[in-house]
Amino acid sequence: MENKPVEIVILSGKGGTGKTSFTASFASIAKNAVFADCDVDAADLHLVLSPDIYKEELFPSGDKAEIIQENCSLCGLCQQLCRFQAINYTNNHFNIDEYSCEGCGLCVTACPEQAIQILRNNNNKVIHARSRFGPLIYGNMAIAEENSGKLVSKIREYAREKARETNARYIIIDGPPGIGCPAISSVTGADIVLAVTEPTLSGWHDLQRLIKMVKRFQNQLVVILNKYDLNEQMASNIENELNLLHIPLIGKIPFTENVIFALLEGKSIIEYAPEDPVSIQIISIWNDLKNTINEAKYI
Repeated sequence: MENKPVEIVILSGKGGTGKTSFTASFASIAKNAVFADCDVDAADLHLVLSPDIYKEELFPSGDKAEIIQENCSLCGLCQQLCRFQAINYTNNHFNIDEYSCEGCGLCVTACPEQAIQILRNNNNKVIHARSRFGPLIYGNMAIAEENSGKLVSKIREYAREKARETNARYIIIDGPPGIGCPAISSVTGADIVLAVTEPTLSGWHDLQRLIKMVKRFQNQLVVILNKYDLNEQMASNIENELNLLHIPLIGKIPFTENVIFALLEGKSIIEYAPEDPVSIQIISIWNDLKNTINEAKYI
């Protein structure tokens, strides 16, 4: 019977906690894995993994209205009805602002001249690439486009296909920050969620929101406390709260400038400074994570 690859999603309640740095570090030591960057609004894992792109495909980014100028009688009804104020009158024409239009279709229905049509935008992309550590699938959202949750689902679908094709043991997902649609699409059906936080009030507040979201999907959840030594009192408070919630804290990582230097060279810290205590600790975390997965009988 074919083994199902284990899906590990790395999330954070807010941006800038080190989520991508941990994903890249795990990528450098994981054997037989497929990687996916589901932070489609600001994908950056490829900046560290430096992959070779072999395929790009367009992905629907929503609907937009367009006025057929030769059919327009300039009655202005569409402008009066548009609640998004997406229709402007300039140069003796009514024009639709593509960034304001939500594609609801009210103007199409209301136009007495049938001078407005709805067009499907295909401005988002799914990118297939080969990195030095294995296959990488990621997305690229165009400015002011929608369907981020659906794009994340498509990226995960392709990652599963690639994992089956390569008989990969793990799918490691660099998820988006926050608890919105992309984050929800990232955790749905995943085997384990690794949340990265930092020792600040905002970091704890956002981690609490993330915990509530993940629990709704009944995912197993573990936490890494990054840069804990920048505020050891707050770090201790977060650790105590996690104990009360029975959520495992599988790592406390100190601050090190080597992470910054590694990223500047397009490397994980494990590649850049393998003897750094942080590198050694991340390797230990990865081994503990694998043991957690095995104990839960996910594989």
